[in-house]
Amino acid sequence: MNAAVQGPRELALAFFEALNRRDAEAALALMAAEAFVEIVPAGLKGTAAKEGRRFLQDLVASFPDLLIRIRSMMTAGELAVVELKLEGTQAADFLGVLNQEKHVDVDQAWMLWTARGQIGGLRAYWCQNQLYRRLAVKRLDRISILG
Repeated sequence: MNAAVQGPRELALAFFEALNRRDAEAALALMAAEAFVEIVPAGLKGTAAKEGRRFLQDLVASFPDLLIRIRSMMTAGELAVVELKLEGTQAADFLGVLNQEKHVDVDQAWMLWTARGQIGGLRAYWCQNQLYRRLAVKRLDRISILG
């Protein structure tokens, strides 16, 4: 672990910089394998090694022009709370939504807990209806453009 990447602020910045490079593996390397991951709008809960890996890999694969802009960050103890805007153009199915090559820009809040120089937990929030609108989902009972 890089000595400069120790506190919650530095870990959060390094995590989102890795995602901006579309390097899910580098972002995951900052996380403990047993770190909890909860992507609240998607109903995803699990560990960084399993569900976190799948989500981050899908995110960077689905949005090849992914851009994460940090609007603000607050830290308290070992917690970093990050307000950000996620932008990109869909190029693959994402969270069950068929690819229509739509551009998204979604305001989000992520909480990252740190311990011993690693991210030990991550929880993300955004308005799922806003994401669905940006991806042109017409029916919420069937998350696709068909039917």
